[in-house]
Amino acid sequence: MGTGRLYGVGLGPGDPELVTVKAARLIGAADVIAFHSARHGRSIARGIAAPYRRAGQIEEALVYPVTTETTNHPGGYRGALEDFYADAAGRLAAHLDAGRDVVVLCEGDPFFYGSYMHMHKRLSTRYETTVVPGVTSIAGASAELGRPLVEAEETLTVLPGTLPPAELASRLAAADSAAIMKLGRTFGAVRDALESAGRLDDAWYVERASTPQQRIAPLASVDPATVPYFSVALLPSRVHATTAAALAGAAAEPAGTGAVTVVGLGPAGREWLTPQAQEALSAATDLVGYGPYLDRVPANPRQARHPSDNRVESERAEFALALAARGRRVAVVSSGDPGVFAMASAVLEVAATEPYASIPVRVLPGLTAAQAVASRAGAPLGHDYAVISLSDRLKPWDVIEERVTAAARADLVIAIYNPASRSRTWQVEKARDLILEHRGPDTPVVLGRDVGGAGESVTVVRLADLDPDAVDMRTLLIIGSSQTRHVNGTVFTPRRYPAG
Repeated sequence: MGTGRLYGVGLGPGDPELVTVKAARLIGAADVIAFHSARHGRSIARGIAAPYRRAGQIEEALVYPVTTETTNHPGGYRGALEDFYADAAGRLAAHLDAGRDVVVLCEGDPFFYGSYMHMHKRLSTRYETTVVPGVTSIAGASAELGRPLVEAEETLTVLPGTLPPAELASRLAAADSAAIMKLGRTFGAVRDALESAGRLDDAWYVERASTPQQRIAPLASVDPATVPYFSVALLPSRVHATTAAALAGAAAEPAGTGAVTVVGLGPAGREWLTPQAQEALSAATDLVGYGPYLDRVPANPRQARHPSDNRVESERAEFALALAARGRRVAVVSSGDPGVFAMASAVLEVAATEPYASIPVRVLPGLTAAQAVASRAGAPLGHDYAVISLSDRLKPWDVIEERVTAAARADLVIAIYNPASRSRTWQVEKARDLILEHRGPDTPVVLGRDVGGAGESVTVVRLADLDPDAVDMRTLLIIGSSQTRHVNGTVFTPRRYPAG
């Protein structure tokens, strides 16, 4: 094996910006740059690669001895090319044997009707070789035409224009979609084959795709005398044409009734968000919610955002439903799970009344604050538990007091939401004292604040030592049952409960 390395580098259809990052790096690093050209010496490949070249590189111009089948070579056209390829391979081998890395430039993709493949066959068994794929002329032409080649279960047929016309026509008649290469002098026969196959009206002509000299036209309108070798005929996807027309018609229809999705964001950052919730947020045209919760959803200028105060759940719900009635896709966001002291109930309550009863409402669950805090502490919710809010804004305190007492008497673990706020400062102390009437003073209490956020803190104290001043609106309390244990920094409630 020689010490140099051979690279076959695809350059894409013509635009230097369609050269891959890897191809550009290898072109700049190569000792030798080889490229094919006709007798005039101009090389399309060399021009595409020019922005990535560096000074001092050795050039090997591989000039074809013939470009048509007319030649005086004793072996004819094929013999002339065989001698050319053998000579070119020998020239490159001399560089490789001397330890020089050689990049052979190739328009399009090296293994897709590429000129490089003739060097590959002759040298790849003798030298370390790397082939760098490129954007094909077919892909470039399809992109510039703005028409997909295949959709759904369609198949793509790639044909050389040099096939006998009858065979070409037969294959075109059977094809879903097709690309015909090697036009130039074959264009007249290709046009006749398309017409014979009944596909001429579907065919498009793309010349020098992605370059300043690009030309695109219905194939039937193209003068054969103007067609160069670097052109392609396309029969684009018929499925796409049908579905695109149907969608265009649908787009002209008036927008239908929208919908509301109530989305649980989880307790904190994006890592707590479910894929289902993320999908709903991405699909929404409007986002509605309490301002700090909306701030957790990345801004998208396509979407309208409607923040509001945290004390206007019913008004927020009605606003979201009114937007949906105008055809908008609305996501109402909640922290944690929207069905736990959050927006799902408010939206569904308003949606049960006219004029919103026909608006579809979907609720997507989220990880609850109780689950998040419990996971940080261990497994305090491992057995039966109750979830109670200490906020008396929407229910009277005497009801809260009855429920706390009942849960404590039943020996349930209690997860307490909304324990305190700036205007509610005495409820934690009152709830603690009610629970102490039925629980021992050593009962573990987990205080989880801003779990998942930058200010996260999780502490465990005895029930008798629970300090109301350590609790605020962003804190969730988990008060253990008689069976809850605090061992080696972990709090858990056993699955089994003692008999009797």
